[in-house]
Amino acid sequence: EVQLVESGGGLVQPGGSLRLSCAASGFIFSKYVMTWVRQAPGKGLEWVSRINSGGGSTSYADSVKGRFTISRDNARNTLYLQMNSLKPEDTAVYYCATVSGERGQGTQVTVSS
Repeated sequence: EVQLVESGGGLVQPGGSLRLSCAASGFIFSKYVMTWVRQAPGKGLEWVSRINSGGGSTSYADSVKGRFTISRDNARNTLYLQMNSLKPEDTAVYYCATVSGERGQGTQVTVSS
């Protein structure tokens, strides 16, 4: 059974940084493309970033490009999202997800002064 557990969210001021983590289990993590998606209050799911199985190829939504960095540690079965220069519009529940749609319970990120 696929299990994804996100952590690292919280309240941060505009311009601040957070690092999200996602612990994966129940599947061969190192063989899978992984993504981060988010859902802002009252809105649908928004794709944020993607990383290939080996970690050498990444892509980002235009809204976060240059501010967010996705990475992974296949030895630790863990996915990361480093978020810098955070803006109020980044406020959302952040989920790690497989490309087939499995995702964890999410972690809340709130950017506010």
